Formats: sequence, C-alpha cells, structure tokens
Amino acid sequence: MKTNESKLYEIDIESFHAMLQSGETTCAALVDYYLSRIEKYDRLLNAVICLNPNARQEAATKDAEFKAKGLKGRLFGVPVLLKDCINTADMPTTSGSKVLAGVQPEEGAFVVKKLRAAGAIILAKVNLSEFACTGESRGSLLGQTKNPYDLGYTPGGSSGGTGAGIAAGYGLAGLGTDTMNSVRSPASACSLVGIRPSRGLVGRSGVLPYSLTHDSVGVLARSVKDAANMLEAICGYDSQDRATAWSVGRSGGYQPALAEGGLKGWRIGVVRSLIGDKAANREVTHLMKNALGDLADLGAELEDFAYQVDMDRLNKEVNVQFHEQDRDISAYLAEFAGQTGFSSLRQMVESGKVDPWVAVKLQKALDEIGQTAEYKRRLLNIYDFREEMMDIMARQKLDALVYPMQQQLVAKIGGQQAERNGLFCAATGFPAVVVPAGFSPPAATAPLGIPVGIEFTGRPFSEKSLLKLAFTYEQATKHRRPPVL
Repeated sequence: MKTNESKLYEIDIESFHAMLQSGETTCAALVDYYLSRIEKYDRLLNAVICLNPNARQEAATKDAEFKAKGLKGRLFGVPVLLKDCINTADMPTTSGSKVLAGVQPEEGAFVVKKLRAAGAIILAKVNLSEFACTGESRGSLLGQTKNPYDLGYTPGGSSGGTGAGIAAGYGLAGLGTDTMNSVRSPASACSLVGIRPSRGLVGRSGVLPYSLTHDSVGVLARSVKDAANMLEAICGYDSQDRATAWSVGRSGGYQPALAEGGLKGWRIGVVRSLIGDKAANREVTHLMKNALGDLADLGAELEDFAYQVDMDRLNKEVNVQFHEQDRDISAYLAEFAGQTGFSSLRQMVESGKVDPWVAVKLQKALDEIGQTAEYKRRLLNIYDFREEMMDIMARQKLDALVYPMQQQLVAKIGGQQAERNGLFCAATGFPAVVVPAGFSPPAATAPLGIPVGIEFTGRPFSEKSLLKLAFTYEQATKHRRPPVL
C-alpha cells in the first residue's frame, strides 16, 4: 500500500491514528516520510545529530502490533524528536558537544521510558545549544542549527534542534528542556506550541541538568492538541526526581479539558512591563496588541497585571543558574567519566573542546564557585517572588497572565538572544504555554516573515486551564504556518 504523502504533511496525532485505522497509512510509511524530509532538508537546517538506526524496524513492529491488537497507546507509532541531552539507551547522548561525542548511557531517561510506554518511536536526536547553554542552538559537535523560516536566523534555543525539526516536518512532535527559555524560545521562533510544565510535573532523571532549581523537560508540537497529548504521556511521579512528588494526584487529563468556545468569564492579566516599547520591539509589540484584541473578542476580561516585572533586576535577584551549573553539570559528567575522561565542568571548559561562544557562558558558572551566601540569598528571593506573584494573582482574581515570549524577534545567526521573558516562569515554577501569534512582515529571505509567539502562564499545576486557553486562542486565530523550504 502506498500512502498519499500530501496527507502526511503537517499531520497531527489524531489524524495519523485515524489514517491508521482506515488503512490509509502505516507506522512504517510515516517514519519513511519523515526520514525522507530529513534527508532532503537537513543539509539546510543542520538540526539532526543522530538518526535512530532501528526506527524502521520499530515502525514495522508497531504495524504488526496494530494488526494483532489494534491501536494501543496515545502516542502509538508517533515519530518523536528528542533533544540530545535526554538520555537514550539505544543511541548516544552528546549534549551537542565533542566532549560527549559517542557517549552511550546505559539507561534511558524517565521521559523516554514514558514516551515508549505510550507507543512513541524515537526517530532522531537533535541539536541544541551545547550543554543546553545559551539560546542560539550551536555547539562544538554539529555547529549552528538554522531557522526554517529564514536561514539567516537562529531557531531560538537551547532546544532549537527540536523546534526547527518539528517546524520543518522531521517528526510529529518532540521534547526539549527549558531552564530559562529553552523550549518556549524555539516555539516562538518556529511557529510552534511549546509547554514548560509546572515544576515537579515531569520527571527529569536521565536528563542533563543545567540548574536543577530552574530545569524542566517540555514539549514542542505543531498544535495544542498534540502538545497536550505529549504532556499527558510524559507527566507523573519519577522516583529519581523528588520534585515530582508534588504532582501526585495533580497531573493528567489535559486533552479532555480542551474544548472550543469563547473565554467569557476569564480574567487575564496583561504583563505590560514585559512588552517592549523600543524600535527593536516594533514587530513583536504590534502582534502582541493584535493578540490582546483577539482575546478580548473571545470574551476575556483583560486587566493590567499589578506588578512591574523588571527582568534585569530579576536576573540579579532570583537567577541561580550560574550558582548551580558546576554542581549539576559536573555530577552528570562524572557518570560518563569512564567514556570521556572528563568528570567536572572545569575540566571540560579548560579542554578547549567546547564551542568558544558557549565556553564564555560556562565560565560564568566557574566564577560563581564559592558564592554560597549570594546563592542562599537568591534561593530565599525565589520563594518570596513566587509567593508575591501568587498573592497578586489571587487579589486580582486572575486566571492566567499573558505576554510575548520574546520582546523582539529571534536573533540572527551570530547574534545573541535578547529581551526574552522566560525567567518569570523559571523563577516561580509556574507552567507556561507558548502559541503562535503571527509573523513579522515578509522579506526576501523570509517569505512568511519571522514567527512570533505569545505566552500564557498560570498557577502551579494549572495546565488544564492553560491548555484550554491556548487551544481557544489557537483555534480562533490559526496563526501556525509551515515554513517555505
């Protein structure tokens, strides 16, 4: 049977499963379709580090299972892209670095086991900012990943390989990690839906730690429904990540919560201080104003959030990533010291094997060693900041907050990401969902323009409400467009 490949273009999970059941396609056909797109387009995008050598065999096994038992698992046969700092027992895990080239973990990460239990096929491991450091998706192993909407721009980061790959149709959905901005930035830059879950909702064992106070594993997909399906599959208690104990009895039920309809009765706080007013912000701010108009038209009551979020001040008060990197990354490196010869962040940085762009950032962590009092001060500030944000939302009776993920367009290659708003959720542990909000004006190198995303955030473990909000906005606006490759 030959599948009509035009029906596989931009397919979602629900449609794929419907085609399986009608006999219009097979798991093997979908895997072959994505592999052909990778072969055709990755010379341009430079997103794939490693293909799963067993993907075709796994797909054939799924097809046999389907014939025998029917559709079993919410992600049955779904080809998934994985950021290459998430451990896999059957493929190397490199974190985009020459330091870890060829490193083979003995065991897959918690989320990988969950994906496979749900029936997914890990199709490829994809590029990232080396060791998930910085937001430009470049590293010593593969180099720079490019944005499929304009090859002169970055895809955001650090999960830019997942973002570029899902946007370009290399897989049906994917996973990234998000310490500060790293799932939501590629979602915004690549016209995707991105979820940073509540702290403790998704287990992080078997994932490169960058800063465990801020780290999360998140989802990238082409639609809210697919993102909800992915989140449903990976959430839950992880015995090796005690933060997930907070999610017991508070996870799941995301896709059933989605329903089309208006937002009457919703009170949404507009974080005006995270909307730029300079020339560099013009394109994003214009689209943000349009999005606020759309939310009002859908029945939402918009109210200015009663707190002036100053990102520069927050970076000095609640950002602990540079205080934790040496501890957390060194612990991960030590697990593979027998394969690499490196057991600490300092050894790795001083080896000269790390991309110079990334090494400068990692050096900041080494400079913070010994700053115990400052680290403790910031941890206390995180607690106070979270409590204050919860209190303001309660007093204003807000269901969610909204703001642009980035106050200006994603950076061009060679530049640095600027004015990103990810620290707000990284510090509070609140969940966030990014949804496409449109494009900048078209240009010769960007036929559609550069994508822009808006971010909704809410109280801890409010994913059901946030996804309903995101779905309603998505269905009313339908801003997602595939890139012209």
